[in-house]
Amino acid sequence: MDIRYINPADNKRLISRIYEESWKYAYSDIIPQTYLDSISEGQWANKLDNPEWFTLVCIEDGKYVGTSSFCKSRFELYPDAGEIISIYFLPEYIGKGYGKKLLKTALSELQKKGFSEVFLWVLEENNGARHFYESIGFMNSGDYRDDCIGGKDLKEIRYVYRYESQ
Repeated sequence: MDIRYINPADNKRLISRIYEESWKYAYSDIIPQTYLDSISEGQWANKLDNPEWFTLVCIEDGKYVGTSSFCKSRFELYPDAGEIISIYFLPEYIGKGYGKKLLKTALSELQKKGFSEVFLWVLEENNGARHFYESIGFMNSGDYRDDCIGGKDLKEIRYVYRYESQ
């Protein structure tokens, strides 16, 4: 397994496919199926060019299997924090330890950029992801925001990770 920053030679449509398949798998009982069915091929490809984001890819045997994007907080309420925007895997690679390695790499990169605190948003109903983040050391902050995806009202919870003092 290789984890590295995305580069211009990477196939962004294949990386977008990770988002597409992961959403359809992970959110199948959370987000309306009609919305998941409407996710188009390559939908996330252009987002990977955002100059304010850093994106890692996880490659196994020459195949893109996971990706994570992160940046300085996009929210005024948390101006000094780093933010994990996304972490997704092809469904057949979920639960095999790849996610832990990719997330720890993203956290390490954010720490190198000078952040002492990192947060992410997770859907309240996504118990599997919440358990995963808690196992890494993220804590439920109690902050939340309302969202609506596919016509369904949802709540996102902010999880926070603080680096241990060195």
